[in-house]
Amino acid sequence: MTMAMAWVLLLVTAGLSMATAGPVPTSKPTTTWKGCDIGRFKSLSPREVEAFKMAKDALENSLKNWSCSSCLFPRNRDLRQLQVWERPVALEAELTLTLKVLETMADRSQGGILDQPLHTLHHIHSELQACVKAQPTVGPQPRGRLHHWLHRLHEASKKESQGCLEASVLFNLFRLLKKDLECVASGDLCV
Repeated sequence: MTMAMAWVLLLVTAGLSMATAGPVPTSKPTTTWKGCDIGRFKSLSPREVEAFKMAKDALENSLKNWSCSSCLFPRNRDLRQLQVWERPVALEAELTLTLKVLETMADRSQGGILDQPLHTLHHIHSELQACVKAQPTVGPQPRGRLHHWLHRLHEASKKESQGCLEASVLFNLFRLLKKDLECVASGDLCV
């Protein structure tokens, strides 16, 4: 009888310890950084995309003669060329410049055509900043391709005319939203 009671006690103890262990995750998280939930931006709602399209169309018509000394967002630039941890850093810098330029345009435009796009971009930007801050520290300074991209974006606001910045940002807007944001939101699945 004591042997049977010992087995029952052992089984009950094992069952209780397994019950308190918690659920086993069934899917891989979209990011590995605590507090970072950029994965939800893999695609924007049709309403958000339409607001961006309307704003872009309206603002492109207002652009006048512009010429740029360099291509701010070259076609061959692809976030997939960067390491996974570098992609949010590059996108955050791109979004910072985009917001700065679009806010300047919003101050001059009439009717609040940029209100919804700016609201969406600010939300994405704040989530992205949480991801960048939550990343493990890789090194003191970005190197290679990332350094080049960050430098180009930083210098653009000093060297380029306002018209060039506006045109570059508007023509790059859907690439930022569709390609770059989707790549960062996909994490290591963006290949």
